[in-house]
Amino acid sequence: MVHNKDCISKDYSNIKDIYRPSHADFTYDKKYGFRDYRGGGRASARESVARVCAGAVAKKILEELGVNVLAYTASVGKIKLRTIDLSYIDKNPLKMPCKETSKEAMVFLDNLIKEGDSIGGTAYCEISGLKSGIGEPVFEKLDAMLSKAIMSINATKGVSFGLGFLASEQKGSQYNDIFYSENNNVYKKTNNSGGILGGISDGSKITINIAFKPTPSISIPQDTINSNLENTTIKIKGRHDPFIVPRAIPIIESMVAITILDYILINMTKKIDCVKYAYENF
Repeated sequence: MVHNKDCISKDYSNIKDIYRPSHADFTYDKKYGFRDYRGGGRASARESVARVCAGAVAKKILEELGVNVLAYTASVGKIKLRTIDLSYIDKNPLKMPCKETSKEAMVFLDNLIKEGDSIGGTAYCEISGLKSGIGEPVFEKLDAMLSKAIMSINATKGVSFGLGFLASEQKGSQYNDIFYSENNNVYKKTNNSGGILGGISDGSKITINIAFKPTPSISIPQDTINSNLENTTIKIKGRHDPFIVPRAIPIIESMVAITILDYILINMTKKIDCVKYAYENF
């Protein structure tokens, strides 16, 4: 049990009957006839603590199998990484692997806080050490299920693998990942596909790019409506993050780790020989 001790419900009293623009207030109310305005209820990222607890266990198991999941902040608005130093991820509050970029982003965010506004951004996640052959075809492809898991995280608006949408601009001769064999192992000269082919892992790193919208809770006055469908304005008080991607990093890693571990376990049933081996050696 994790007690939510850091909460100030009174900060939300002025929006009890008002829908925040681009927030789940409206849709939750229309579906259930009720919404928890004191922070968002189930629409709040507070619910993700359970995901991170489960993800911590999944990551421990994956470590035993030589599989690693790593995520970090890739951009803050239009501010993008200049270089990548993975050792710097945990040395700054933005979870960015670049000292110069994180400093620039912090200045930008400080000014944004003064303006009472928010900004979107992107995260990057990679899965390394995963063998080829993990995943299912057609309706439960590995990339489809990873997308589902990541899209279930609050404020996520887009998921792509490898080159993602940039693949739509390339010719097959540019995009195709060329296979080659070395010491009886299969490698690729590039990884434009992001490590998944036909919904199944190909043995190279699985690379995922995730887009997050700006948090809708801003202190700048906005036009909106209330629960009586009357036009009104809203100015949100209290503590609100101008940028939420760093908070999403451990949740991304957790959801990805849970999904990958599930598929590794499912893969134990791919052939009757595998089932027999697991059963006979249990």
